[in-house]
Amino acid sequence: MTTSPFQQRITTALDAVRQQRPLVHNITNKVVMNFTANGLLALGASPVMADAIEETADMVDLANALVINIGTPSARTGMVMKCAVSHAHNTGKPWVLDPVGAAATRFHLDTARLMLEYRPNVVRANASEIQALYTGELGGKGVDSTETPEAVESLAMTAARDWQTTIAITGATDLITDGYKQVRLHNGHPMMARVTGTDCLATALTGAFLAVEGDGLTAVTTALAVLGIAGERAAAEVAGPGSLHGKLLNELYLLTPDILNQHLKLEEQ
Repeated sequence: MTTSPFQQRITTALDAVRQQRPLVHNITNKVVMNFTANGLLALGASPVMADAIEETADMVDLANALVINIGTPSARTGMVMKCAVSHAHNTGKPWVLDPVGAAATRFHLDTARLMLEYRPNVVRANASEIQALYTGELGGKGVDSTETPEAVESLAMTAARDWQTTIAITGATDLITDGYKQVRLHNGHPMMARVTGTDCLATALTGAFLAVEGDGLTAVTTALAVLGIAGERAAAEVAGPGSLHGKLLNELYLLTPDILNQHLKLEEQ
């Protein structure tokens, strides 16, 4: 089967993470911290989950990439996150924003929009979160989306250009764009939505791939493809979400470039 240059970069990125074991600094929400760390380890990256403001700049310097997830924000974590993204922006450290819940409450949205001022390389979100970030209007169902990626496709293209970033909107079909090129990804399994933290893990994996692959579009597409394929393979062997959690980590560990190429369902535009 013929693969495009873009698909070849995806498989190369998987190998690079395994070889380089990048250190990914996660300032993330309390719900997913353990799952996120284990997912990064299973992939082959190295996580650090520090959130003390006294060492934030040092941790950003040590890490190969920074991941910011605003799922459980507070005044304290907001200050830590601002310190981290400001330092990352000033030093050229690649970083990823996951605006979890930005469409749900004004505090979440204001926190996420503040982070945007420091130019993330990638924003990974659902459709309602991207719509809220761009328009300033609330509208999600908690942390869940009330929109589809297709419904906000034009807005996402405009937002990516305006924010000078890559946007990945996850859903039944994932839409990824840098404002000029679009990628649609059809991997994943519905059962993954029954395990908390799978989207947050996708963001963390994006950080790992961004550390070894400077292009945001390639990095986040690789992360979503890897997690989606691992999820498909895990779901095929379990009875329900309780077993999926552990099996998903196993499949991340076992995933190879050949398996990735064989199962990748990707459209480039």
